[in-house]
Amino acid sequence: MSEQELKALADEFGQAWNDHDLDRAMGLVTDDCVFESTGPAPDGERHAGREAVRTAWKAIFDDTQSHFDTEDLVCAGDRIVTTWTYSWGDGHIRGVDVMRARDGRIAEKFSYVKG
Repeated sequence: MSEQELKALADEFGQAWNDHDLDRAMGLVTDDCVFESTGPAPDGERHAGREAVRTAWKAIFDDTQSHFDTEDLVCAGDRIVTTWTYSWGDGHIRGVDVMRARDGRIAEKFSYVKG
């Protein structure tokens, strides 16, 4: 994928999160996608495959008060790296996602947070 295509994929994926549209987000990941969550500390949890990832993401998508604001986005090769602030109700946390794209979709999403 070109850098422009990666950026468009990242933008669409991020918009699906902020629209709380889990079906749209799942349509942008590969069948064998892998998600590594930020918790529990210290290493997070690995979720492999479409159904495991959907289950891991559901609570975040169900929280309609939550929102991601992109701080920076870098695309190169098959990688998308984005720093963000995740806000909910009266709190927030800053973090980074390291993603890999394959065949026009997200194949890996590894998430890390500060703190």
